[in-house]
Amino acid sequence: MERGYFSEWLKSYRNYLRMRNYSPRTLDSYEQVIKHFGYYVWLRRNADPTKLVFFWKDFEKARLDTSVEVTPVMINDFLSFVSSMQTYKPKTFHRMISTLSSFYRYLYSQEIVNTNPITGIDRPRIKQQEIKYLKHNQVLRLIDSIEDPRDKLIVRTIYATGVRVSELCNMNVEDIDFDEHTIRIRGKGDKIRLVFIDEDSLADILKFIGNRIMGPLFIGQQGKHISSRAIQHIFKHYAPAGITPHKIRHSYASELYKRSKNLKVVQENLGHSSIKTTEIYLHTDIDERRQVYLQYFPLSGSNEKA
Repeated sequence: MERGYFSEWLKSYRNYLRMRNYSPRTLDSYEQVIKHFGYYVWLRRNADPTKLVFFWKDFEKARLDTSVEVTPVMINDFLSFVSSMQTYKPKTFHRMISTLSSFYRYLYSQEIVNTNPITGIDRPRIKQQEIKYLKHNQVLRLIDSIEDPRDKLIVRTIYATGVRVSELCNMNVEDIDFDEHTIRIRGKGDKIRLVFIDEDSLADILKFIGNRIMGPLFIGQQGKHISSRAIQHIFKHYAPAGITPHKIRHSYASELYKRSKNLKVVQENLGHSSIKTTEIYLHTDIDERRQVYLQYFPLSGSNEKA
């Protein structure tokens, strides 16, 4: 029995994500993956049976008026097709699989499909890569090396608060509470949180804004909020190679956790919905490792004869 086309349920799914406050960029990304999969399914079901190979140009004549009910084999074939057309990083495949998994979980919850065909699909292994970041004193040296007051304050604010670039760009003067030492941040999914900021950074902000009481904290072109591209340009100009705004956010998380050992607070300050996301930012510092080794390893010092 026909239980729904991609054309119908893709719109419904997008509305569902919109109600959950997903960003427009995320919505577009999810829609593209599902559309490509729907086109592929349509081609497999409607193309000449003798045609064994598809190309991206074939998608131009494909449609989405085909059933969303598919098998795991179809999904594996789609992933194989995608990989044959272009070399993707494992993380990209993870995003594709996660998108399709989310889509089919939604369809299953609506009783449109009998099972989630993504279950059991193998995900590519992602090698753990060490994320390069700066230690506290290195960040301070970077900030001190910047002559332009605005650019210096931008880098300092990222490190002082741990905010994302998009969150920094959207900061308004009225979001800052100079008495409570907090800034109101609108994060991913329009979630609101408070971040804390030190007194010296606040003093620099107060000097920077002068008598302004409203509007963008950092002003870009035509009096609007500064763009993320402008922030990235600042880092390319001043920071060591490979050091991005996100790496300074990483430095913030690592330093805060190293000194507090409070993972929950770090998670909330960063605006992470899952604590697993926060864990990738954290490092056990060398002094702590040395202390644990000397205290517990049987060949070290007083433990050797224990």
